[in-house]
Amino acid sequence: MNDALDALFKPRAVALIGASAKELSIGNVIIKNLIHYRFNGPVYPINPKVDEIRGLKAYPSILDVPGEVDLAHIVIPPPFVPEEVENCGKKGIKAIIINTAGFKEMGAEGQALENDFLKRAAKYGIRIVGPNCQGIINSDPAINAYCNFTFTFPHPGHISVVAQSGGVGAVLMQAFHDMGVGQRMYASNGNGSDVSITEFISYYGKDEETRAIVLYAESLGNPLEFIEVVKKVTARKPVLAITAGRTDKGAEASRSHIGGLAGSISMDLIYKKAGILTFHNQEELCHAAVALSSQPVPKGNRVGIITNTGGPSVIAIDELVSCGLTLPPLSANAIETLKGTMLESASIRNPLDVVATAGPLHFRSALEVMMNEEQYDSIYLNFVTPPFVDCESVAREITSAARAGNKPVVCNYMTDKQEWRSTSAILKEGKIPCFDFAETAARALYSLVRYNSILSSEKGKIKLFADVEKERVRMILTDAHHQNREVLSAHDVYSILDAYKIPVAPWKVASDVKEVVYVAGQIGFPVVIKADSEQIIHKSDVGGVAVNIMTTAEANAAVEKMKSTLGGGMRFLVQKCLVPGRELIIGAKASPGTGPIIMFGLGGIFVEVLKDVAFAISPLSDTEASEMISSIKAAALINGFRGQKGINKAKTVEIIQRISMLCNDFPIIKELDLNPLFATGDDICVVDARIIL
Repeated sequence: MNDALDALFKPRAVALIGASAKELSIGNVIIKNLIHYRFNGPVYPINPKVDEIRGLKAYPSILDVPGEVDLAHIVIPPPFVPEEVENCGKKGIKAIIINTAGFKEMGAEGQALENDFLKRAAKYGIRIVGPNCQGIINSDPAINAYCNFTFTFPHPGHISVVAQSGGVGAVLMQAFHDMGVGQRMYASNGNGSDVSITEFISYYGKDEETRAIVLYAESLGNPLEFIEVVKKVTARKPVLAITAGRTDKGAEASRSHIGGLAGSISMDLIYKKAGILTFHNQEELCHAAVALSSQPVPKGNRVGIITNTGGPSVIAIDELVSCGLTLPPLSANAIETLKGTMLESASIRNPLDVVATAGPLHFRSALEVMMNEEQYDSIYLNFVTPPFVDCESVAREITSAARAGNKPVVCNYMTDKQEWRSTSAILKEGKIPCFDFAETAARALYSLVRYNSILSSEKGKIKLFADVEKERVRMILTDAHHQNREVLSAHDVYSILDAYKIPVAPWKVASDVKEVVYVAGQIGFPVVIKADSEQIIHKSDVGGVAVNIMTTAEANAAVEKMKSTLGGGMRFLVQKCLVPGRELIIGAKASPGTGPIIMFGLGGIFVEVLKDVAFAISPLSDTEASEMISSIKAAALINGFRGQKGINKAKTVEIIQRISMLCNDFPIIKELDLNPLFATGDDICVVDARIIL
């Protein structure tokens, strides 16, 4: 056994330490499941008080087992686990599933026990799954390992599942089983003290029979490692994840826009960075996995529709178009061919309605023609089973034509499955993914298109700018840290932006009225005057901003009013008053384990009202930064419309990448807001900024 996890998924023999003669116990159910699933190796119950369990000879200790054992379950009270791990090491066992709960999740005493068994396992080179977990399943007929206490017995298939939560994992397994879809491997690792989610996905990625991987995780021990490893897997086969914990009821009150908007989005962003298809609905995820595990990946988003019923195709079109797929027309040659093969009442276009009376040869011709049309990347099929048609033969022609082509086929299959069992069986045997509803099938097809987008997307380049003044920024931040300042002054913020060549409106800081007037004259009227105080976050809300100051007298009056309203002891930021443009926001937030999260969107008051922003994990390539700009709902506004010029995308991308580099260079930056930036013509400039350490 070469791979570290082969002993886990391909054990030659399994022992159960804590096997029980009690029917309703985990120590009995695991033995029962191994027998029921016809495990292809010996099973050794370990129990010093009985002679046999479920007809199998029981042994007092793992050390008494006569043969070699690759994998052991441990189902005993926590205090006894470390010693049994030691015994497993002496026996030469290389993988252990600890089903028992009661370790680090229970506090310091449980953590000490966990540390103890991990230390002993490492001494012998043993890999641990769990504790507090279900275990694994491998449906390979050569192995039939059901090392698990759950209740769903999957048939062999090509979908492999890994779930941090055993409850979610069991639901996903049952869903595939109910759909009549086989599965390859399954793992639920509970506390994940040793073998990680990342390792399971890597293992599935190397398994030739696994064609789609389904993931459920609530947290990751090492997100950066996860991204790097899983990125290599998703380049070869799809990984699909259900996201949870997307709301953040317990989020701390934030002093920046990104802090309030980011919430619990990091898992979504980690998945995106790794090339994972994400879903917010378990059922949709399962449907997508079925399509991705059975069909080739389309080369684009162009779909041809074949139907023998009208209404469902209308629903399908609505769903497909809303997902961004297109329906190109048939070519002239295709129309001419189909006129000779279709019934007279058929509607020869896209969608191609072969009508309800269409038989096997009509369906075959329709599929063959669309398969050969270069303008179609995939085929969507609506198939209702009329009692006046030889539907079994239709199903055979569908599967035959689909096999002959190299384009995915997804079917909205409308029938009484009990009455039309043989037709259903033919489609299943032909690996045509079938779904009950038109929109369900459409979204399954959309998942194939989404995966193609991941495979075909340009990765871009992460630019490291050589013109930045890192040492200047380091001195500013070190000084602020030594003074225990969390909110940086305007002088520090704008000095940092200048050091990283991020364009800002001309500015200076003044300490009193006389200096404000002098500085305003230097910068040139009109100017903006802002109260510079670490205690005032949203200055405009409390009268701390005066805009469009045109004269010395107005500058003097604005400062006196701020001093009267806000009190003395503050400085004043004087900036050039720019012609307003499209208001944008660029932000950053430190995220433990991943690197900074970068935000882009509409700025000014729009960020608070519309919350139209996009996020990504730093460091960002130019492609990722460009995708952030195009992904917000208001992309049409900033791209330009009705003759109005759009923002300078190249400069915006550069600023996003410079902010990304700044926050990577200095992890002490907790939150950063550039809000707003004015984008006018080819120019883009920061007019307000905030940095929190």
